[in-house]
Amino acid sequence: MHNSCFRRSQRARAIRQGVKLALYALTALVCVPTRLPADNAPDWLRAAAQQKLSPYPDNPIAVILLDELQITVQSNGEVNTRHRLAYKLLRPEAQDRYGYASVNFDNETKVTSFKAWTILANGTELSVGEKDALETSLATYEVFTDDKAKVLRFPGAAAGTVVGYEYVRKERPFLFENAWMFQDPLPVKRARLSLQLPSGWDFSARWFNYPDQKPQSSGANQSSWEVQDLPAVDIEPGMPVWKAVGGWMGLKYFPHDPAQRVKTMGSWTDLGTWYAGLAQAQRAPSPQIQQKVSELISGVTDPAAKMLALARYIQQKIRYVAIEIGVGGYQPHAAADIFQHQYGDCKDKATLLATMLHEIGIESYYVLVDTNRGIVRPDYPSMNFDHVVLAIRLPDTINAAPLYAVMNHPKLGRLLFFDPTDEYVPPGYLPASLQHNYGLLVTPDGGELVPLPLLTPATNRLLRTAKFSLSATGNLSGDVQELLWGGPASDQRAAFLETQPSKRAQIFEGFLSSSVNDFTLTSGTIANLEQYDQSLILGYKFFTRGYANSTGELLLVRPRVLGDKYTWLLRLFAEQKPRKYPIEFDEATRQDDLFDITLPAGYVVDGLPEPVQASCDYASYRSETKVADGVLHYKRTFEIKDVLVPTEKLGELRTFLQQVAADQEAAAVLRRAAP
Repeated sequence: MHNSCFRRSQRARAIRQGVKLALYALTALVCVPTRLPADNAPDWLRAAAQQKLSPYPDNPIAVILLDELQITVQSNGEVNTRHRLAYKLLRPEAQDRYGYASVNFDNETKVTSFKAWTILANGTELSVGEKDALETSLATYEVFTDDKAKVLRFPGAAAGTVVGYEYVRKERPFLFENAWMFQDPLPVKRARLSLQLPSGWDFSARWFNYPDQKPQSSGANQSSWEVQDLPAVDIEPGMPVWKAVGGWMGLKYFPHDPAQRVKTMGSWTDLGTWYAGLAQAQRAPSPQIQQKVSELISGVTDPAAKMLALARYIQQKIRYVAIEIGVGGYQPHAAADIFQHQYGDCKDKATLLATMLHEIGIESYYVLVDTNRGIVRPDYPSMNFDHVVLAIRLPDTINAAPLYAVMNHPKLGRLLFFDPTDEYVPPGYLPASLQHNYGLLVTPDGGELVPLPLLTPATNRLLRTAKFSLSATGNLSGDVQELLWGGPASDQRAAFLETQPSKRAQIFEGFLSSSVNDFTLTSGTIANLEQYDQSLILGYKFFTRGYANSTGELLLVRPRVLGDKYTWLLRLFAEQKPRKYPIEFDEATRQDDLFDITLPAGYVVDGLPEPVQASCDYASYRSETKVADGVLHYKRTFEIKDVLVPTEKLGELRTFLQQVAADQEAAAVLRRAAP
């Protein structure tokens, strides 16, 4: 089954979630016979059901009793995979999440067998087969694909039951590699993989996030691996994607026939050569493309302006639609076809832009990336990618100062990384999910894994200024302006543009509700919403009742009226169990608040919070509160300098955030002046 190319990491998650929700709905339509033959569960499922389970921490909703893959490779390159999976459902909600079995397939893949069983708590065995399955297309959202799924609902699935299924799938993969994800957000009692190769074939296996396990030989060209009693990958807020920290094994098999060895990539160079062979011919320009390029750059003499005009055209005018049939999951469509239809997926948009750039004398190269950090391993060449962007080779005539996502390549010179698919991130920037990540740079010489830059905090800015007026009764009115650029601007643009205009006030209200109570939003404005290369400007006014606390002759007012700087992470440290995984921030950023609070007549300042300066290896914070001419002035600066905080450094981050939290809640004391 091929990888998909998604518009943005958020969209990728939305598509996957949408598919799962569709499967839930579909399983409800599957008719289950009311009377089923008994005593028909296979021996492997019965054996799994009889295993004794120790108490599990955190009260999981289910346990994976067995997850077994049997991979048989034929000499002609055909691969048969038998997958067996068994769960013990422990809590009622497990029925919704694990009450069905599914197997995906496409035009290159055939499902030859599909069965499912339930063993009830009283020992009764129930079964369903392929004739009971519902087949559905997985084409959804903006993705047209030949991927389909067969779905079976486990009969009688409920807390206390054991459910399991088995399928056999036959395919001719484009690459001879597998990623065996043996760890899971559920506890795993036993996971096993067996590999049967033809005579003369070889394999390699690499283990990640788990100690190396030596294969057991069970016959000629037969190898197997087994792991037991695996803890669940706890899903912790702020952690990297779980597949980046869970245990898995990378498996490659090498054919005896040299003609088939092109399907096994031993190096990043090999992968790049293979992908270049798929994609390079697709860049041929058509007369219509050449005419459009001339139109877009008409009257433009500056090389940078020409480049940006083409980049914006691809971002804004070529719709995202993925058509992934067969090798199309990897191979872009021809540039002429993409231009004619005015749509394509990430690799299509990159292809059309590369073709247009070539027409103005600027070369560019594909960069294959994964939209989650930690998936691509530099020491393990594989096709663990789900997205394609471009590296644009900047001519000497282009000033790179306003272009931040640039690296200096020893052979190719200055390369600008650009995502033509993400319409909210202008040229010069890079989506947060791709920063501090790895990409496979595809050149005529092959492939090279390169680090993608982490943009500096100054490129991702939020400047919030506000003028407030405090009444003697503690009510507060405010007029706020936010100036955003870089990542904060892209995120807010996405939020507003993907919300109906009539409901956009709810975004302002949602933000205010995290800082003040009993408030009324009186106005909200947005400037430069669709001018992606300009700063986004937000303005809003509100009134909140009882903001300051009155105690006799005193008013206690918090100078930090709005905005939290990640102190919600402190809740993670307050839990009883120690945290297992790193904390991952989206991006480096600088955020400034400048607040002026006009004090009520008849009150003087009796005490101010002390200035704060706090820092750690990953962030810094400083704040100051002053008063002059009846106005309280509060200013602070918060910076994230690095995006990944390793587990052993979490204590340092906790101490830092405690200092930030104390400042955020500190109060100025106002006293009623004597008449």
